[in-house]
Amino acid sequence: MNDDDQWVAFAGAKRIATGLPAAVAGTVKRQLETDPHTPVLVFDRANGRVVDLDLRGNEADVADRYRRDSPLPVTPARERGRPKLGVVSREVTLLPRHWDWLAEQPGGASAMLRRIVDSAIKERQGRDRANRATEAGYRFMSAMAGDLPNFEEASRALFAADRAAFETRTAGWPADIQDELGRFLLDAAGADA
Repeated sequence: MNDDDQWVAFAGAKRIATGLPAAVAGTVKRQLETDPHTPVLVFDRANGRVVDLDLRGNEADVADRYRRDSPLPVTPARERGRPKLGVVSREVTLLPRHWDWLAEQPGGASAMLRRIVDSAIKERQGRDRANRATEAGYRFMSAMAGDLPNFEEASRALFAADRAAFETRTAGWPADIQDELGRFLLDAAGADA
């Protein structure tokens, strides 16, 4: 199971569920019925964002709402570009010398721009993934630990990729929060390698 498909739920500082959205949503529903006074936050592990759940109905209704095969809203097809190929037409603003150079390239401007973008994506893939993991970790950390001691210092260490300083600054934080933050750090470190 890929973390990009997973959510994680916390009741206060205690992790109560991880897994696919339907399972986590069902657990959150059960938790809030059992203990409505403890605040519960759910995070998308792919980006560290808080997920706002619709908890109407019983536990099965809630879980069904978040199953992968649930119907999604239909978005109208775009008319411009080549939608069947996944091509989207957008405007690009360049200087005349850039357009002149692109016009001389094999396949024309569009083909050359696609090659340039593909090359940049390939070259920056690890760095971009590390940046996304760091941003996701910061979003999670802000929501779960924003009022804990050493938050600012831990934030600086996170963005500086200084794992030793980060671990020192977060040493007194609740274990489940530290553990979840460690996941984001491993993602960032693994992407950098």
